[in-house]
Amino acid sequence: MSDNQNLLAEQRRALILDEVRRRGGVRVNELTRKLSVSDMTVRRDLDALARQGLVEKVHGGAVPVSEPSAHEPGFEAKSGLELSAKEDIAKAAAEMAAPGSAIALAGGTTAFALAQQLLEVPDLTVVTNSVRVADVFYSAQRAAASGGTGPRAGAATVVLTGGVRTPSDTLVGPVADAAIRSLHFDVLFLGVHGISVEAGLSTPNLAEAETNRHFVRSARRVVVVADHTKWGTVGLSSFATLDQVDVLVTDAGLPAGARAEFAELPPELVVAGEQPEDADI
Repeated sequence: MSDNQNLLAEQRRALILDEVRRRGGVRVNELTRKLSVSDMTVRRDLDALARQGLVEKVHGGAVPVSEPSAHEPGFEAKSGLELSAKEDIAKAAAEMAAPGSAIALAGGTTAFALAQQLLEVPDLTVVTNSVRVADVFYSAQRAAASGGTGPRAGAATVVLTGGVRTPSDTLVGPVADAAIRSLHFDVLFLGVHGISVEAGLSTPNLAEAETNRHFVRSARRVVVVADHTKWGTVGLSSFATLDQVDVLVTDAGLPAGARAEFAELPPELVVAGEQPEDADI
């Protein structure tokens, strides 16, 4: 069997990881059929995912790794996962940022994808505790300046909080908390480590949990941006209940059971990439 050359290794491994998490385990022969690749390719992919601590290899396949509630993956470890879902979520969430508004953008890889979409929204004031998010805006400004035009009209004004840097490249702690506490945002866009009915929004980092609490308190509207793999995950520290969330923007991979649960919960559920049931045909 010849390997499918249309999928990059990173894309293929992301698909395998999603399948493992969604189904609770997969067999090698199932993956070879689904991805149209050889057994050897699948085994190499599983070896790579196992080395990253993302799956546990078992005889004939792989199962999910149960992460400790205090484990905090780094930005690079998360950046290659659920890429298409994050892009869909980012596009949908960007439509909720009105020109001229003051928004807060917390850390994480989905927030990073959202920042790239927000470059086209004019006259934003963006407050972020994410070094990666701030760099998206700063890089765009530098690129415009290097072309001799300077920052374009309507370019975002960006405020990066101080604080202690986490593995996810976010700034947290008393300095960040003090900066956020004194501000007021029209909308907070918040990526999360985990979401559940019982635990609400949670993170494995205690200092980040406190900083996120200040973000939530300072925002008129809270929009959570999180792909479907975050559902049912619980980190060490909860920082908000689901009734403090106005909108959850997720992707089409959200299981039917989770959708049914959300129908009974306060947040509006936006599934990126899907048309509303009552949309005009």
